[in-house]
Amino acid sequence: MAHATARHILVDSEDACNTLKAEIENGASFESVAQANSQCPSGASGGDLGKFGPGQMVPEFDKVVFSGDVGVLYGPVKTQFGYHLLEVTSRG
Repeated sequence: MAHATARHILVDSEDACNTLKAEIENGASFESVAQANSQCPSGASGGDLGKFGPGQMVPEFDKVVFSGDVGVLYGPVKTQFGYHLLEVTSRG
């Protein structure tokens, strides 16, 4: 069965998501931005979501995680929870 590991940052607006994406693209560490800004409990651990399989996350999230390239920053990805920046850290 396929699985992936990923990390994400959850915020409540597309604008906030784009601002944080720019910070990361300009050299800020994903982990520190997640710790300071993510509304998900995973923010405390730098946004790390651990290992999961298809169907364990909401469909919009799954689509990016299981079709996007590893190591690329994606977002904003809108889900029922808000707006995510996400990075697939491994897939197997």
